[in-house]
Amino acid sequence: MKQIFLIVALIATVWGKPGFAQSSQTQSLLTSYYDIKNALVNSDAAIAASKASEFSKVLAGIDMKSIPQAEMTVFMGLQDKLAFDARHISETKDIAHQREHFANFSANLFKLAKAVKLTKEPVYYDYCPMKKSYWLSDNAAIKNPYFGKQMLTCGAIKETLK
Repeated sequence: MKQIFLIVALIATVWGKPGFAQSSQTQSLLTSYYDIKNALVNSDAAIAASKASEFSKVLAGIDMKSIPQAEMTVFMGLQDKLAFDARHISETKDIAHQREHFANFSANLFKLAKAVKLTKEPVYYDYCPMKKSYWLSDNAAIKNPYFGKQMLTCGAIKETLK
């Protein structure tokens, strides 16, 4: 009877153990990204810089021991690129410069999102034809971070990650 209980407990622990894909760490990373995007949509360089600094802290605080090997490989390959662009966004109040880095930042975060399920919610991969750049969104409504109010609804959803 003890053996059966032990086996059931072991299976429940392994089966129910959330991996990196299901963790609050990845949700925090994505939420920080969305905060940067929303600041750029509102053309608020100061908030974008502040939120990029928060993203950097979340990125640096990821617990590597909680990441399954396959996901860790992808994460490690993108970590420095994400940190680089987040740092550049955080170090300036020049909205144009922030938006330049946001394009690469978004492309790299999308690579991570394709390999690692960052959230249980849909992630929309939107495209701006004027800038020829992409961004991620938690909402199907287009709100362009590259032009803000000048061209708020310019763009289209190119892919949805579920």
